[in-house]
Formats: sequence, structure tokens, C-alpha cells
Amino acid sequence: MTGLIAILRGLEPADAAAVGQVLYETGFRTLEVPLNSPEPLRSIEILRESLPTDAQVGAGTVLTTAQVAEVRTAGGQLVVSPNTDIAVIEATVAAGLASYPGVATVSEAFTAIGAGARALKLFPAQQVGLAGMKAWLAVLPPVDLIPVGGVGADQMAEWVAAGATGFGIGNSLFAPGVRPEELRTRAAALTQAWDAAAPGVRTVRIG
Repeated sequence: MTGLIAILRGLEPADAAAVGQVLYETGFRTLEVPLNSPEPLRSIEILRESLPTDAQVGAGTVLTTAQVAEVRTAGGQLVVSPNTDIAVIEATVAAGLASYPGVATVSEAFTAIGAGARALKLFPAQQVGLAGMKAWLAVLPPVDLIPVGGVGADQMAEWVAAGATGFGIGNSLFAPGVRPEELRTRAAALTQAWDAAAPGVRTVRIG
């Protein structure tokens, strides 16, 4: 298990089971299907049905409370958003799902935490930067910070040293049409980089 979240933008339901299996076998335990993918709720259902119970499956690009309800009905366990929306966070927490709102300022981070989030998607990570994240951690209450956007395998160690507890990985891991062998190679390289950067830290805390 790792602190990496696989962002499966563009995933087709027909490919969901095979993609999920490759990622699970290479150590990923948290999988996110953005809602702007083809039939995302069906892909979430397939992933949840086909993967062991220690895998966490959910949706990304969740923008409304109605979508939160749809994700829950599909069997999703986590809700990831690109923004900080109090209503979405509160609906997610009330539904018993893990909330990962996107934050780009420390004010947004405090707002998200106040609404019930216990893990924050630092997005876009390169805009906030290492120095910015360190400054945030000096004033925020205990919370998981998950950088997303522009952090490669070779940069994980410095971000973990600065306080990151996981990473959302998108195009450098998955794109529609990627062959299983290539996906396995990419996934293995990323999990190895995470294990080297955060030895003993096996998974992002959920909830």
C-alpha cells in the first residue's frame, strides 16, 4: 500500500477492471475516477466490485452535492474536488465518505478543515510550492496534504520531507489507451519512488 492516489481521467468502463488490477498489484490502494471521464460512475462500480476491500475507490472533479450522492450510490468511498466548496465537503462527510477538497491558499485550507475535511488536495502543487506548503503546515492543525500537479517521482522525497503525506498522480501514470505493460512499468516506478521517499508510510489516512 502506498500514499499515492491514481487519477484515472478518461478511464472507460470496459478497461476499469484490468486497469484496477494492474494498479493494485503494483501497490496502489487509492483510485480516483474523475467525473468528466466516460461513464465514471460505472467505472467506480466496476473497480469497487473487482478490487479487494483494502482498496479505496472514489471520484474526482466532484463539484456538487448531487454528485456526492451519486458517488456514494456507486460504491465510492472518497470524493476529490478541484476546489473548496463547503456544501460539497459537508455532504461528503455526512455521507460517510472521505473528503479531499482542492486548496490553493491557506485560507481555503482552513475553510476546508472547518467544513470537516481531514485531507487536502494541494492543487496546483507547483503553484503553492515547497516553501508555501511548509509555511502552511506551521499554522494548520494536523491534516494530510496531498500535492497534485507537476510532482514527479524524482521530486517525491523533497515534498515528503517538507510534510506531504501522499501524492495524486495523473498523466504520468494513466492516460486512455495506455497498454497494460506500460501502465505496470509506470506504476511500479512511482510506488518504488514513494517507498524510498516515505519508508514505513504505507497509505494515506482515509477519513
